[in-house]
Amino acid sequence: MRPPRVFYLLLFLGSSSLLGFGYYLQFYKGIEPCPLCMFQRFAYMAIILFSLVALIHGPKNLWLRIYSSLILIASLIGGGIAAYQVRLIYLPPDQIPECGPGWNYMVDVFPLADVIKMAFTASGECAEVTWTFLSLSIPEWSLICFSGITVLSVIHLVRRRLFAFI
Repeated sequence: MRPPRVFYLLLFLGSSSLLGFGYYLQFYKGIEPCPLCMFQRFAYMAIILFSLVALIHGPKNLWLRIYSSLILIASLIGGGIAAYQVRLIYLPPDQIPECGPGWNYMVDVFPLADVIKMAFTASGECAEVTWTFLSLSIPEWSLICFSGITVLSVIHLVRRRLFAFI
């Protein structure tokens, strides 16, 4: 297997595992995801999709950069959402916004633009820490994972240029 395919395979497996663990927490531990968590899941789904397509395609040159750029964009968006949620967690209690409606209700009742706006403005439920591992919450772990994917994607994008001089 060529090194780019190994990179995409590792991204696919890692992101799939993270998403699967999120579903485990939701369906077996009863931890309902907040709207910001759902948007982070969409970013992981995009990374999984782009990684799978790239893995099957086995890209070279231009396509390799396109897939890695798409993964980079998805990880930056997901990381930005996770960073926003981490910021909410550490706000003083009197500054946390009021809780908005639940995800299912928002998706059923409101148009997508309103769902996005409400998720980022009325998201007090997103400041609640319901699970931790090694003293870090789900959004903090998500931020670490998105940061790692971002760094790996950037390295993958510039790797050929770095090693061209050696």
